[in-house]
Amino acid sequence: MAGLGGRVGLKGSDGAAIQQRAREMGAVPQALNRAAQAMERLKTVQHLEIITYPGEMGEDAALAGGRAGGPRTSRTDDSRYVRSCPHRTSSVRVIGSIIPGATTAQDTRAAAREMQRLAVDLLLFAGGDGTARDIYEAVGLDLPVLGIPAGVKIHSAVYATNPLSAGELVALYLDGQVESLREAEVMDIDEEAFRQGTLSATLYGYLKIPYRTSLVQSQKVPSAGEGAARSAIAEDLVDKMGTTGDGILYIIGPGTTTRAITEELGLEKTLLGVDVVLNRELVARDANEAVLLALLQEHGKGKAKIIVTPIGGQGYLFGRGNQQISPRVIQQVGRENIIAVSTPDKLHALGSRPLLVDTGDRTVDEMLSGYLMIATGYNERAVRKVSF
Repeated sequence: MAGLGGRVGLKGSDGAAIQQRAREMGAVPQALNRAAQAMERLKTVQHLEIITYPGEMGEDAALAGGRAGGPRTSRTDDSRYVRSCPHRTSSVRVIGSIIPGATTAQDTRAAAREMQRLAVDLLLFAGGDGTARDIYEAVGLDLPVLGIPAGVKIHSAVYATNPLSAGELVALYLDGQVESLREAEVMDIDEEAFRQGTLSATLYGYLKIPYRTSLVQSQKVPSAGEGAARSAIAEDLVDKMGTTGDGILYIIGPGTTTRAITEELGLEKTLLGVDVVLNRELVARDANEAVLLALLQEHGKGKAKIIVTPIGGQGYLFGRGNQQISPRVIQQVGRENIIAVSTPDKLHALGSRPLLVDTGDRTVDEMLSGYLMIATGYNERAVRKVSF
């Protein structure tokens, strides 16, 4: 269920009511595909036993990632079974039981505790901050873990930068090439307050993860101060729109830096949502993917721009908190029409690390990679590398 509410603009997926609403709005689960991408990297790891819960809680991802195939080769009386892998040097062992299509956080915690009881070498999980909390409550610091990012809100530092990085880090760890473990923060926010425009993150605890700088994302750092820099960026962009507008559809992502742009226009911004401006007027507020696609079709090709700002401390331009701006939206707008804005302090805090993208579409991530001009003030620009 992780990530279900992202593209439809619900800002989270916690709770049965939100999950049902997301499905009614046409949301498609993304967690299976993202977990399978991580598992793909593990196909070449020899003599590896994968222990997983059934169906959508791991088994499907293991199969989709190519770890095993064919019929179930053995079954015990307690309904646990083993699949032999193609190279016959690894296997997938399925344990536990679930009600398909009706799994809950309690299932996640039960699965994690069972993995701990079986003394696995590493617990790999897919989700967002809510899932990280469940894992923390189940195993604490007693077991090495690693998260595959699949949620809407990922403030926690227990996740790899993307699914492929998760698979790479697991392979390196199991091969003994990564020995260091780090205690990483488990953060989460109040989703209901988040939907009302209030961001309040709480530290719940720590999980122990294998660590390599280039493969693990940082904790999200809220921005504070820098009001003058934001105002200069906003004045720069608004001046370029002209006094009556330029006929361009501006898709403006969440954040305090982008909010300064709408304030300069005299418009009210959805702080944690995506708004759309045309000719200095607000034409869509808190838009989801479907609304954005409809506006792009109506407005015509080549007449839209996307304005986004990187997440403080993490550096993500796309794929964290702005999934409404989906791969389809990005493809229709085009890389040349993406405007990135950032205060200088936010860029400096990233050091030599690149800006990141994790849209869920490898082709789009590759298209976005390379070097990008960042607006950092009035007629001031910086060039930063974008990676995935």
